[in-house]
Amino acid sequence: MSATNPKDDPRDASLERPMRLPNNWYSESGDVFGTAGMFLSGMIMVTRNRYIAWPAILFGIYGVINQHPLRSKEGSGSPWSNLSLCIMALLASYMPMFIVNTRTQATSTPF
Repeated sequence: MSATNPKDDPRDASLERPMRLPNNWYSESGDVFGTAGMFLSGMIMVTRNRYIAWPAILFGIYGVINQHPLRSKEGSGSPWSNLSLCIMALLASYMPMFIVNTRTQATSTPF
């Protein structure tokens, strides 16, 4: 057996320190899922592709679930605003399906 130092014992009560949170949880990387959700929401509104709306909603929900106050940098956007943008893009992409056009147009064109 190896010799042990009495100060290396983790059960020693004199070695306990109070829990201290870091001042700022700074990371260089941004919120990848929030950025992807914003990009997809913009792409939905430009292309009006309804099928891209569902992954954007998932990215928005994941951003809300993954939010943490220590991970957010000062001045960054809220994941709730990203989720609301994704939901509005979903509504905007499906809105033309539910709007009834009352004007009738001639379908035949003369030669």
